[in-house]
This record gives sequence, C-alpha cells and structure tokens, in this order.
Amino acid sequence: MIRTTAVELARQVREGERSAREITDEHLARIDALDGELNACNLVLADEARAQADAVDAARARGDELGPLAGVPVALKDNLCTQGQPTTCSSKILEGWRPPYTATVVNRLRAAGAVFVCKTNLDEFAMGSSTENSAFGATRNPWDTGRVPGGSSGGSAAAVAAGYAPIALGSDTGGSIRQPAALCGVVGVKPTYGLVSRYGLIAFASSLDQIGPFTGDVRDAALCMDIIQGHDPMDSTSIPSAAAPLTPELGRGIEGLRVGIISELAGPDGFQPEVLAALDRTADALRGLGATVDTVSVPAAAYGLSAYYLIAPAEASSNLARYDGVRYGLRVDGVDVAEMMHRTRSEGFGPEVKRRIMLGTYALSAGYYDAYYGQAQKIRTLIIQDFEKAYENFDVLLSPTSPTTAFPFGAKTADPLSMYLSDVCTIPTNLAGAAAMSIPAGLDNDGLPIGVQILAPVLGEAVMFRTAAALETALAFDAQPAMVGEAR
Repeated sequence: MIRTTAVELARQVREGERSAREITDEHLARIDALDGELNACNLVLADEARAQADAVDAARARGDELGPLAGVPVALKDNLCTQGQPTTCSSKILEGWRPPYTATVVNRLRAAGAVFVCKTNLDEFAMGSSTENSAFGATRNPWDTGRVPGGSSGGSAAAVAAGYAPIALGSDTGGSIRQPAALCGVVGVKPTYGLVSRYGLIAFASSLDQIGPFTGDVRDAALCMDIIQGHDPMDSTSIPSAAAPLTPELGRGIEGLRVGIISELAGPDGFQPEVLAALDRTADALRGLGATVDTVSVPAAAYGLSAYYLIAPAEASSNLARYDGVRYGLRVDGVDVAEMMHRTRSEGFGPEVKRRIMLGTYALSAGYYDAYYGQAQKIRTLIIQDFEKAYENFDVLLSPTSPTTAFPFGAKTADPLSMYLSDVCTIPTNLAGAAAMSIPAGLDNDGLPIGVQILAPVLGEAVMFRTAAALETALAFDAQPAMVGEAR
C-alpha cells in the first residue's frame, strides 16, 4: 500500500470520505502485522486510539469544526509523558511509573484532533545512535531488518517509515531525530531550542534537548510544527514570542537563496562515498532551482563531538540523580538507603546510561570541572560564533545527516567512539541551539536511504522549510520499504 500523508488523511475525515475509526483501525492493523518483527512500539494504545477516533467522528457528525489533524494517527516517543499511561524511556528504572501529567506537545496534538496509536521504543533515556540500548530490545529498520534504524528515536523513525502513523514525535539532543530520519528514509526536524515546549519531556541534557516531528514529507512536518511550536509558560526555556506559521512558506521557492556546504562536515574521511555523492546531487538540485551554492567553513564544528560528550553527560549525571528508588519507579531493597540506591541504579540503568553518568560526574568533579566541562562550554561558544559568522554570508547550510547509511546490528556496540561518530554532523546544531532538518536524498548501493541535512540560524525555520520543500520536489524521493507495500 502507499502511505497516505497526514494532510490527506485529515482532509478525508473532514470531508467525510473516510471515518477516523476506519483510518485508526487500518493503522493499528499495520502495527499488529509488522511490530512483532520491527519492535518499534513499547506500548500500543489500541483502546485509547479507537476512543479518540470515535470522538472525532462524533464531532464531525455534530457539525463541529475539526482540528487540522482530525483523525490522523500519531506515534509518541516513550520519553514524552502521557498521564496515567506507562512512560518508560525504555529503561527498567521507570518500571511501573505512570505520569500524573501530560507533555504540552501531546496536549497540543490532541487538541488538533490527533489519534495516538503507540508509544515508541528508544535508546534508554535517549542515549544512543542505534536504538540497541533499549531495555525492551532493539528496534529494527524497516528497510532491512538486519540493520539499525538509528537513534535514539529509532522507534519513531521506524514507525513512520513502516506506515504505523504519518507523524511521530521524537526528541533530539545530539541528532536523535535527524540521524534516524536519515537511516529510515523519512523527514526529521530539530527545531530551534525553545521553539517547542519541553514540558513533559523526560530530561536527558536540558540545555540541548528539543522535541520535533518525523513525517513522510515536508508538508506534514510543517503542519505538525505549526501545531506544537509556540510559547509555553510551563517551560522556563520556552521562547516568549509568537511562532510564525511554516506551512505558508513551502511554495515560495528558493531563487537567489545562498547555500553553504559545511566543509568540516563533508570530508572523505569516515563518510560513505554514496552519502557524499548524494550531497553533490543535492547541491546540483539547489543550483537548478536558482540558489547559489558554495563551501563554507565552520571551524569549531570539528570539535563539536568532543564538547558534546562532556556537556551532555554532565547534564545527564545531574538529571538522572533523581532516579534513586525512593520517589518513583524501580526500587531494589538493601540493608540501608545507600545499598538500596546502589542496587536500584545498578539494576535499573543499562550500560550506556551508566557510562554517560560516570563520564559526566567525572567531568563535573572537583579538580576536573575547568579542564573538561568548562573547556567544553568554551568550545560551545566558539561553535555558536562560527555558525553566526557563516550565516552572515549564507541563508542556509548543508551537510550529510549521517556519515553512513544504516549499519548492521552489533557493528558498533563494542566501540562506543565509533557509535558516537554517527552524530558528528548533527551535534553542532544542538550545541548552537539552532534549527536543522533531514530529508531523504536517495538510496545507496544496498538500497538503503541517505539523508541530507539542511541547517538554518536560530529561528530560521521558515527559510529551512522553504529549502526542504523545494528540494523534496526536485529530488523526487518516493521509495519506501518493501514491507510497507506488503502490509495489508
């Protein structure tokens, strides 16, 4: 079957061509047929989804005005709080916890008429690039089930690629939306820090985390962003000014736009040749659309990976200190409080989370703070300054999203540094707090999708989406995993 966009499904419901219940049942059947193999879902919300769909159909029957996502199935990464429902972060340590509140983005989507079909698998506490670190087993890539879907939002990316829902939400701390979007052949958006509320997102690294959508096309991504962006008084880091709608920007074209290819993120070392070839094709497509394309240097971006793996673990070591076996989640008893906490954290956290907590705690410790965490923050400032300088001469920047396409399971688990390098292109944007998104740009020689990354300055989403929409038309990527066509 051909995947139907969120825009089209909402139109069908509004105009009475199909019922929300029919659409929901169709997507739940897809999940039932495929997820035994893919393991993209931690929790299928079948009863809740059908109730939401029935409410949409009842509202239409009454003649009520329907929201822009009326009857559209949506998947939620399982680090977004949903009141009264398990929210696990794919970790044993949150066993049995049901949040007493719901994330702002979830409430905004619900108000727009969305139907939530599942909560998706992730690397534990969003720490990883392959979704192999989940306490509930790895998610498989719909394009090749012997390969990873990327991470940490691999379940959300796989869900959209496999047709579970036309929209899924993920979180992006160092590339966790864009990298799996590239590996799964879908669109993934990391908004400007503060543009989308983080209230109800379980924290990993609070100065870096952002929520954004996965979709099958750019128009659906713009529609989702128009719904979830904007000020939220419940988030102290939320940008107070009103957010401009993005959907009207999509048809404006890019004649005269200045595009810079980041030289530090497009070299031959470590990059798969087909990925660089796709970047060249993308540059040619931009020229064909009337843009000017040149190379640009963002020197400090070369140090982004090193800075990130001090800043993010340091913030994680602080944020994850709350999981102590006392207040909520898993509790493993001991002879005293110290032993109880030790046993709870030993059994509740997986190896990657422990590795990052220890790294972050060390970086913040007395005698090492200035040498490690302090230096990393100085690099972050240089990255911000270098991006600002680049945007003086270019409207948007371009790079590969990931150095490679999807890799086999186990290929990088024994070498954490090799795994961390999967995010070398995406991390600098998180450190800068700016906007970036990945769109599909072709297939490699094994038939696996390749993503290109469009980067924009802080609050530059409008020009970023203009560029993405024009490129999507020019590149005409319409491939999909074979299993999507097989699912009935």
